[in-house]
Amino acid sequence: METASRSTYSRVAIALHWLIGLAIIGNLIGGLAHDLPPPEMRGVVMGLHKATGITILLLSLLRLLWRLTHRPPPLAPSVKTWEKALAHATHWAFYLLMIMVPVSGWVMVSAAEQRRPLNWFGLFDIPYLPMTQDKVAAAGANNAHETLAFVMIGLLVLHIGAALKHHFLDRDNTLHRMLPLVRG
Repeated sequence: METASRSTYSRVAIALHWLIGLAIIGNLIGGLAHDLPPPEMRGVVMGLHKATGITILLLSLLRLLWRLTHRPPPLAPSVKTWEKALAHATHWAFYLLMIMVPVSGWVMVSAAEQRRPLNWFGLFDIPYLPMTQDKVAAAGANNAHETLAFVMIGLLVLHIGAALKHHFLDRDNTLHRMLPLVRG
């Protein structure tokens, strides 16, 4: 495992953080607003939502592997013990959600009685999960997908709020640790 002798995250961790974060925010917006486009565009919107979800899943698995093999930089000495515990719990909850939200969507699509197209941005088909098409399973996966997405929204608000609190109120280096152009 890489040692945490630096004050910022690695370039790979930073790139994955922002790429996954922006994709998640976009996909949450797309999921919440999927009924807003005209009916003839909803299939396109949901196709983008599914392809982005699979992309988030793959990038999140890569990010988790990177995190397990590369120690993050230390938190600022001014960060309180309870804040450290909350930060660690939040980060591990993010990893869980970044995997479970897309997987629950994939289960929902795979279990649907009437399967809709599942492809990666029109370039190639994504296989359905090997499971029985079952209305009850699809409904359960749909409920899990929506509930987990709302938990993700709450966690995002907490995460962004904490970063801003550390930057503007505590004036420590917490936010700088994940900024792309800051090296430490």
